[in-house]
Amino acid sequence: MPRDTGFPRADAESDFLRARRAQVLSRLAAWLRREPDDVNIMLPFEEVTAALGVLGERRLGLQVIPLDSIVGSVDRNRDFDRRFRPTSARVRQRWERLAMAQRRGESIPPIDVYRVGELHFVRDGHHRVSVAHALGLSTIDAYVTAVRTKLSATGIRYRGDLIVKDYRRVFLERVPLTGEARAAIVVADPWDYAELGEAVEAWGFRLMQDEGRFLDRATVASRWYTEEFVPVVRMIRQADLLGDRTEAEAYLWVIRERYRLIRTHRWDDAVLNELRHRRPR
Repeated sequence: MPRDTGFPRADAESDFLRARRAQVLSRLAAWLRREPDDVNIMLPFEEVTAALGVLGERRLGLQVIPLDSIVGSVDRNRDFDRRFRPTSARVRQRWERLAMAQRRGESIPPIDVYRVGELHFVRDGHHRVSVAHALGLSTIDAYVTAVRTKLSATGIRYRGDLIVKDYRRVFLERVPLTGEARAAIVVADPWDYAELGEAVEAWGFRLMQDEGRFLDRATVASRWYTEEFVPVVRMIRQADLLGDRTEAEAYLWVIRERYRLIRTHRWDDAVLNELRHRRPR
């Protein structure tokens, strides 16, 4: 906790001014480093859950949670930044009342949060989280509701990360891979998920034409992975065409180049020999 002078009101005022100064300096530093605009913005709960896909929720009751795990808000609160530092003087009066109460050792009600993976989003208690940060605390009491999602929240740091998650969720709805196959398909550019989804669906259409029967999405996804993706990735590695890309990115590159150069969907030595001369960037 910051220095205690024995005068709670003066200390609370100092706490608020220090938190505001830190917020202004952080915003200036982000601007000087040319960081994205969303680097200091809270993650919006609705956007996160929309990108990941909600399966359900369950109340877990009162728990002690790390302050650093609280990264967002349910109500798009603009009074605080990502680290819950005040963005203006509008919250000062209420903020200082809470800081005084905290310094006097008074009982502070638990906050209310949603949990998505290891991330927490405030439903009620933004000021309490802000004061706790300013006073150097590392944990806070919270009533927790866990939200189950289709995709993991791992890797989400900023709002920009939600685009990749959203496109991956849609891809997996179109191509319902499971287990090892699901984990193997990873790309950095969200648009690649859309292109890959189209490629798998086209492959499945050709497969159904060849076999003269309808196949559901799950069957197409499973057969594409085992009959197309795995063998092609093996050939890519043998031909030293992987480069510094993921297997899924390399697969996309070679099928683009194969069709652009040779206008074919087949795989043979002639195709690979042609592609060897056009290695990934």
